[in-house]
Amino acid sequence: MKLGVIGCGKMGRALVGGILNAGICEAENVFVYDSYADAAASMAAELGVMQVGSNAEVVTHSEVVLLCVKPQGFANMLAELGDSADRLLISIAAGTQIARIETGSDNKHRVIRVMPNTPALVGKGASAYALGSRANEADAKITESLLNAVGYSCRVEETALDGVTALSGSGPAYVFLLIESLVAAGIEQGLTPEIAHDLAAHTVAGAAELLLQSNESPGQLRENVTSPNGTTFAALESFRADHFSEIVNRAVAAAADRSRELGKA
Repeated sequence: MKLGVIGCGKMGRALVGGILNAGICEAENVFVYDSYADAAASMAAELGVMQVGSNAEVVTHSEVVLLCVKPQGFANMLAELGDSADRLLISIAAGTQIARIETGSDNKHRVIRVMPNTPALVGKGASAYALGSRANEADAKITESLLNAVGYSCRVEETALDGVTALSGSGPAYVFLLIESLVAAGIEQGLTPEIAHDLAAHTVAGAAELLLQSNESPGQLRENVTSPNGTTFAALESFRADHFSEIVNRAVAAAADRSRELGKA
């Protein structure tokens, strides 16, 4: 496969690094461009991929193109794709709808829209993707293989992507906030910052891994830890008194609403 990458930020690097490590592409068959030339040069030097001079050149050299451009720069990027033949375009731009990408590229290309998240940087990403009007099952399999190189992926309808953005796209920030709060609480209880940080991070990572490897639901695993009138029970009662589940629901809804607003902009 000849792979193009437009936009050489952290997510573009994470995806390409995982793809190369999985052996899906050879470095000499990956062509990258960024409007900030230093970003593309740095990625080329780090990963051994080929830096080219324009968006149109990326498309000319490639069969599949990752669009890793921020939504604000999308219109200009699409206008620069040139008169290239049919390509598979995989977009990770939050809120940028498939119809906009298809129309902006004169309906020449097959389009798939993806919502990844930042744990892809360490090969633990969670991504969802939706097919555009011209994309086919072969395109879906290609997209899954690329996303699975940096974690987990699933296929959804585009209408679900605002919810995906709110849950898993923004989700790492919620987890980091929880860890920050746990660390602060541990320090308040007399732990050193280093010990509190390591215990909180490993606890969250271990709980997630236990859930993924278990056949039990999150609720059942929670009950397994909770003895009647014990320490965990006391903590959970405090969470319930403060309406923890409602707080999470409102936060995810706010993120989804903002994703919809961005899609209309």
